[in-house]
Amino acid sequence: MRAPRRKTTRTTRTEPWHPHAWQAQSLLLDYPDERFEQRLALAGRVASTLPEPVARPLLRFTAHAGQTATGDLATAYVTTFDHRKRCCPYLTYYAHGDTRKRGVGLLRLKQTYAAAGWRLGDDELPDHLAVVLEFAATDPATGARLLTEHRAGLELLRLALGDDGSPWAHVLESVSATLPALAGDDREAVMRLAAQGPPAEQVGLDPYASPVFLPDPVVRGSR
Repeated sequence: MRAPRRKTTRTTRTEPWHPHAWQAQSLLLDYPDERFEQRLALAGRVASTLPEPVARPLLRFTAHAGQTATGDLATAYVTTFDHRKRCCPYLTYYAHGDTRKRGVGLLRLKQTYAAAGWRLGDDELPDHLAVVLEFAATDPATGARLLTEHRAGLELLRLALGDDGSPWAHVLESVSATLPALAGDDREAVMRLAAQGPPAEQVGLDPYASPVFLPDPVVRGSR
């Protein structure tokens, strides 16, 4: 009888440039508000200092965003991230869907941030990818662990954005380039998520009602 494969625990090695990459990616994944042009310029300068696999997709996004009116980009942002469940930017959704376990996942993230002395704004959810990346920029070791734990969800989000032709797919490509290549367990998790979707919890719900997959839209303001 074949022995079950043991899941290995991998430690993500961080490089000195990782915090700069994660901060730039966080800026570009935030809602395009009136200060977006400043964030875009800063992210572009940072991207030019990063390794080519990380920098190239970021520069593709900054080139697109630089030629797009901020209002149009903001509309595309809401359409993409708030109205399409397959492009959900909230990482615990991919692991837990809208189940009770998701609340535990959110609480653990908040506790992780608090332990590092990092406090969220009142309108921010701890699992928004822009928030996780911003935290990773301030605490690279812990941030790398969080990103790696959500590797399958990140990859699924990248694929969904690419399928939609979204410019933010370039930013997700850059994020992926900062993380280890997908291992066997990760690839299987991505395939399972793609085939089945996140978990759904029907306990206590009308069996004929449509399940709700996304939280109420929360537009992050720049920190």
